[in-house]
Amino acid sequence: MENGNETIKVAIAANIAELRRKSGMTQQELADALSYTDKAVSKWERAESIPDVVILKRIADLFGVTVDYLLRDNRDDPLSVPLPPSHRRYKHGLIMGICILLVWLLATFAFVVVTPLNTSFSAGWLIFLYAVPVSAVVWLVFNSVWFNPKFNYLAISLLMWTTFASFHLTALCAFEKQVWMIYLLGIPGQVIILLWSGMGRRPRRKKKDANAAKEPAKKEDSPA
Repeated sequence: MENGNETIKVAIAANIAELRRKSGMTQQELADALSYTDKAVSKWERAESIPDVVILKRIADLFGVTVDYLLRDNRDDPLSVPLPPSHRRYKHGLIMGICILLVWLLATFAFVVVTPLNTSFSAGWLIFLYAVPVSAVVWLVFNSVWFNPKFNYLAISLLMWTTFASFHLTALCAFEKQVWMIYLLGIPGQVIILLWSGMGRRPRRKKKDANAAKEPAKKEDSPA
């Protein structure tokens, strides 16, 4: 049983050190992210002690792995080592960019195919305008899943205003109807979006108060 505990302790130590190095973090930076001291992180990486289960979960979330990953020996399975957070963000950004470009590729294809066939309606360029709110939806979805959701209000604002513009210009070009008053809906809509975006933000505290609140939370070590 003792050997099993030591094996887990060594695996945790190796995984924390490996993930920290791949992320380009120092022991002090990891300690600050967890509200611990660098001495505690050093002990974890030397297998002198292990974090408690709550801190293990926070470490796993920080590096984008599971707690199970931290508990097992991954040295013989290099394919299981996750990408550093910076690499994952880069990869996710590429995927999002490709999806947005696909939207514009489809818009271009529709413009090339539909415009010559429809001689009675010469505003085929509106297809590209419709691609803007669709791109905003793609941005909103990927930002919610992979990036920082607190910036979703930017995508929602773009979606709202470009949807209004699409409706207005379509009515003007196709039916010669002026529906510019639809933009008035955007005023309260934008206010609601801005208020909603501020609901998840914490009020700023003075630096002195923040340091005082953080100091008791720091621990030199966690129970083994």
